[in-house]
Amino acid sequence: MATKAAVKSSAPKTTTKHRGKEISRKAVPKQPLSIAERLKRLFTSLCAQIDGGHFNNAIKTCDKILRLEPADTDANQTKLFLLLQTEQYDAALSLIDSNEGHEFERAYSLYRLQHEAEARDVLAEIKQGEHADRGIVHLEAQLNYRDGFYEEAVELYNQLLETAEPDSEEQDDILTNLRAAQQHLDFIQTGFLRALGELPTAVTNTMESQPPPAQVTSLIAGTAAAPSSATPATAPKEKKVRKSRVPAGVVPGVTPPPDPERWLKKSERSTFGHGRRRKGAGGSGATQGSASVENAPPVNTPTKPSGGKNRRKK
Repeated sequence: MATKAAVKSSAPKTTTKHRGKEISRKAVPKQPLSIAERLKRLFTSLCAQIDGGHFNNAIKTCDKILRLEPADTDANQTKLFLLLQTEQYDAALSLIDSNEGHEFERAYSLYRLQHEAEARDVLAEIKQGEHADRGIVHLEAQLNYRDGFYEEAVELYNQLLETAEPDSEEQDDILTNLRAAQQHLDFIQTGFLRALGELPTAVTNTMESQPPPAQVTSLIAGTAAAPSSATPATAPKEKKVRKSRVPAGVVPGVTPPPDPERWLKKSERSTFGHGRRRKGAGGSGATQGSASVENAPPVNTPTKPSGGKNRRKK
């Protein structure tokens, strides 16, 4: 019995005091979340970030999802949409290269990166394989407008305008692009010729007889290839004299010039002390009853007798 009691007393116990009572508690390790639960939480955060417009944080959340599930199509498509919204077209092309499909997004990214020829090739492949939807027609019209094919762009915009919903944002965008393309087309067909017809005959004759102007790129390349010693020294440009500013209310030649000593102290100016009267000096206009100093009678001032305290009384 004694050995059992000793063994029992030596066993460690974890006790906790709670309001004067001892309660035994064992530490339970926290179980890690499963991949499905983590994905569920990440998708919830992703939806909240997209609704709030936090696209950069949403891209980071998509990366976390793709690290857990690299083949998740929803995460890949959402990340591609976010990259296009944030104008990260190089990253969007890299994501498209690692996944199949998304050819329209590839053509749009190439168009925004100003690779018009490659974008046209991708659009041609898309039009061969399937029917061209509104997005493809709109992108083709934009490419025609950028390349200067304004007549084809006007036709495509009119085609989109016929099937657009009235009073919609798409209709406003189509009308804006259609006006711009139509203005360029009108200038090429009629405006340019009308402007030439309004010029004098002497100007048009000299324009036709003179050779076309040289390209600027060739001049730049020639100056870059020439050595620095062969370039003639250019005369320095004359410095323009700045016109003096006249303050408001000042008429040149009428208003007197300002005092040149206005920045000095009053005691340091040359006019300091002029026109001030001295103390005791009589002016030219004397007041009534005044007399000159020379004619004034002498004044006898009484003197105090000295030694008044030691003088004896008689």
